[in-house]
Amino acid sequence: MSGWARPLLLLLAGACGLTLLGYAVYFDRQRRNAPDFKRKLRQKRRKEREKAKEHDAELCEMKNIGRVQEFFLQEVQLGEHWLSIGEHKKSVEHLTNAISVCAQPHQLLQLLHNTLPPQVFEMLLQRVPYTKQVRMLLKS
Repeated sequence: MSGWARPLLLLLAGACGLTLLGYAVYFDRQRRNAPDFKRKLRQKRRKEREKAKEHDAELCEMKNIGRVQEFFLQEVQLGEHWLSIGEHKKSVEHLTNAISVCAQPHQLLQLLHNTLPPQVFEMLLQRVPYTKQVRMLLKS
């Protein structure tokens, strides 16, 4: 019985893998061939661009120190809120905004390193240089 059980299990595992792959390919093809797929994709990208432009305009308005502090606290609170819900990507976005306007970003990063889960902190570190570049472009 054990002589043919192993090949049978391998054959069964291969068939399951092939079925899963076929399932993924079929539904991806259905999604891409949907008549409104490209329209929905364009709308989604347009909304993302508009949101990014609004955010950039908001960062440009940061001339007043009181407004900067208010923005900093708001972004930290939003980051904590999204983190508590489990939305790590949105949390990192808001914490990155807070770091970009912070007067002492290194101290804030140390604090976040001690308090954030490791995977969220890694996402944050990957995003910080990008935010600094955008901020420098907006100033020039």
